[in-house]
Amino acid sequence: MMPQKGFVRTILVETPSLTDNTADAQRLEKCLLDELCTDKIRIPLQVLKNLPSNLRSWGFKARAVLFKDRHSWILVDLLNPISNKPVLGTAVDIGTTRITMSLIDLESGQEIGEAGFDNPQAVIGPDVLARIHYSSQNTGLDELNHLVIDAVNLNMSALCKEYGYQKENIYLVTGAGNTTMTHLFLGIESFEIIKEPYIPCVNIPDTQPAGSLGLDINENGVGFLFPNIGSYFGGDLISGILFSDLDQKEDPCIMVDVGTNAEIVVGNKDWLIACAGAAGPALEGGVSKMGMTAKPGVIDQVWIDPYTRDLMIHTIDGKKPVGICGSGMIDLAASLFLSKRIDIRGKFFKPACGERLLEKDGINHFILVDENHSGTGEPICLSQVDLNSLTSSKAAMYTILEVIVKNTAGLEFEDLHKFYVAGTFGSFINPVSAISIGMLPDLHLETFEVLGNSSLGGAKVLLKNPDAFERIMKIRQSITYIELNVNQEFMNMFSGAKFYPHTDESRFPSLQNMI
Repeated sequence: MMPQKGFVRTILVETPSLTDNTADAQRLEKCLLDELCTDKIRIPLQVLKNLPSNLRSWGFKARAVLFKDRHSWILVDLLNPISNKPVLGTAVDIGTTRITMSLIDLESGQEIGEAGFDNPQAVIGPDVLARIHYSSQNTGLDELNHLVIDAVNLNMSALCKEYGYQKENIYLVTGAGNTTMTHLFLGIESFEIIKEPYIPCVNIPDTQPAGSLGLDINENGVGFLFPNIGSYFGGDLISGILFSDLDQKEDPCIMVDVGTNAEIVVGNKDWLIACAGAAGPALEGGVSKMGMTAKPGVIDQVWIDPYTRDLMIHTIDGKKPVGICGSGMIDLAASLFLSKRIDIRGKFFKPACGERLLEKDGINHFILVDENHSGTGEPICLSQVDLNSLTSSKAAMYTILEVIVKNTAGLEFEDLHKFYVAGTFGSFINPVSAISIGMLPDLHLETFEVLGNSSLGGAKVLLKNPDAFERIMKIRQSITYIELNVNQEFMNMFSGAKFYPHTDESRFPSLQNMI
């Protein structure tokens, strides 16, 4: 619900007289300071240029479009109080693989529409490492910056047009992304992020004029990118904490954003501990030949037919299968394990796999979809190499969770009130499957809550509620970030987690009657 005091407010400026010759700008400033209960506001030159004539023609009333930065409130623009000109904002999740945006009515808080598109920087490099290296060469940084800004402008304009608005109606843009994506969006050098001692150029970017960022919106518009903690904990995670209200919980909760890395935050309103670690590119198509980004025809669900024990599949949009994404791979591994087609070591068990197991170049491949039913004309298979990769990923995920919850926070998994799963990947993950392979702890299913795109969600929260700005800065300040200490104890824990579901089966009581 939209708060009564949002970023658009109708104000009444005190009328001048012969006994009060205060300048128009200072009258406006005093009015806004009282309205906002603050001691500082910035009024840009662009607003001042026509301020005298505007105030007088409007009867000293106006609609003020406002925003914030770390130092003060900002008067973005001043509008005719009786005009019905829309005042919009755009929230953007600047993902490495995919960018998603939402158009918001800043006065009502209504979400008008949403759009998503592949990050065009992928043509230069599929991951942040490749893009950082490219950005350090000649015009590489400018190229990467223009690719993302041009794509955002194009899609913002298309989104406005789709719903009957103009790009000039957009005054505020809030964006959240990982540290590298934030730097590239701002056109800032990022090479030091991947060099010891791994220092970003900026952790807390200030609110910037839209023109300085290359954003094609209202000429007075501004853009704000969520701050990051460091090289490996970005604004997308802070946005996720805001969206989940993790920073306002009484009881300890955890939020996990799973992708090529696992980024984890545990805590409540009194404390927050965060870490990031490699959960495995197998989950997003980095290592596995069959793993791919979710799109039409991609297998996103796999389950066991209770009667025939055959493996059943679901594809996005019901298209012929062309591959499998991260959530589908977890479902597949769980189905293979629970149907005893793979053993506790994560190795294919030939008698149970039967004719579906094919040996190619000395490596076993499990045929999930044969060539006659595939959308590519070739069978869709899971190789032992792919499975090994997934096994390592799930073991890393569980071990990282164990380290941060038990060793660092001093809690048991059962102490967690909520287990939030975030990110695009988290939108589709089936907690039952993740528990079945020992990727997530064996908690009651009501403990788990899928947040979906929490990075976009937090960016939307800020557009709807100015109070969120202080929360964002407080969240950043209150997080204790730890580096995972990959020592012998960690490796021992990791080795135990590489079995299905774990070497210590007592940790997964819900599976006792299933395996």
